[in-house]
Amino acid sequence: MAGPLAGLKVVEMVGIGPAPFCAMMLADQGAEVIRIDRPRPANPGEAPATGAGRARCDVTARGRRSLAIDLRKPGAAEVVLDLIAKADVLIEGFRPGVMERLGLGPQPCLARNPALVYGRMTGWGQHGPLAQAAGHDINYIAIGGALHAIGRAGEPPVVPLNYVGDFGGGGMLLAFGVMCAINEARNSGKGQVVDAAMTDGTALLSAMMYGFKAAGRWTNQRGDNLLDGAAHFYDTYACADGKYVAVGAIEPQFYALLRERCGLDDPLFDKQLDKRHWPELKARMTTLFLTRTRAQWCELLEGSDACFAPILDWDEAPQHPHNRARETFLEIDGVMQPAPAPRFSRTPAGVPQAPAEPGADSEAVLRDWGVTGEVIEGLRRDGVI
Repeated sequence: MAGPLAGLKVVEMVGIGPAPFCAMMLADQGAEVIRIDRPRPANPGEAPATGAGRARCDVTARGRRSLAIDLRKPGAAEVVLDLIAKADVLIEGFRPGVMERLGLGPQPCLARNPALVYGRMTGWGQHGPLAQAAGHDINYIAIGGALHAIGRAGEPPVVPLNYVGDFGGGGMLLAFGVMCAINEARNSGKGQVVDAAMTDGTALLSAMMYGFKAAGRWTNQRGDNLLDGAAHFYDTYACADGKYVAVGAIEPQFYALLRERCGLDDPLFDKQLDKRHWPELKARMTTLFLTRTRAQWCELLEGSDACFAPILDWDEAPQHPHNRARETFLEIDGVMQPAPAPRFSRTPAGVPQAPAEPGADSEAVLRDWGVTGEVIEGLRRDGVI
């Protein structure tokens, strides 16, 4: 694989959401990541866990080979430990204690491979009063303040998909933690456990807001602040054709250009940062943007320093000229998806492989990682793989 992480060997215990996203990021940049999948059901009438033939749409599974192994079978944990002995990183996203019950907790893994980085992804973390409770992104971002802050004044908090907890405060945090530990292990020769919790990551993403609040520049009220849609110069607006645009002209020079191009010459607009006038100015801008279509506003404002962009849907985004010029999206096996990021000047990432069906590479993975044909045949005979 091409990319700056070429040579890094990772074992991924397949889960959902943030842990696969972290593994995808590592694989995108050249790491060899082996997915430890659950085997497909033996009963022909029972549907596969991930859906046969649907793997190509599982974008966060791209770029890895799949080894399907039944961890309930005797000797299965030992097979995984043999792979871990040759790996740099292990990634898992189960509740605390699950890996220990499988015989694959940090103690046996680090005993087998003292330099291993053991990456653990959970919602609540490995300890704390909520550590064993079930939850999802919406729950994890609720207790750190982030969910409370998102939404319109006088309305309930708005669910920001699962970007904040699962991916920003989860998968990306784990990827950062893993690479920190890899760097340290190269100096010390010793591995360690990375405890990445989405509650911690969400709080970390809110660092600037906590600073603003301490400085008296942010309140606990939704829709009352600079970046939460209260300001007329930082919000979204509907256009004449029912499509939307985003305006973010915070700095005085950018705000001045927005006013100039939009003909906002009323002296009331001089009071940009006076929150008392924001509702009236917002109403005026709402009326203004309804006078033209989104395309017409793009013709007037896009590409200027007015801090403007059209709000695009999933189909429109890959076709935007800027995204096309940067090749921000690519198509793999008929599925449009984001390309690897960030970019590297000397060691660019390659095009990821399409996601593998669970177990598609079981024998090849074991052979490539040093397991003999005789042992592989025995594992197959015993139903382990």
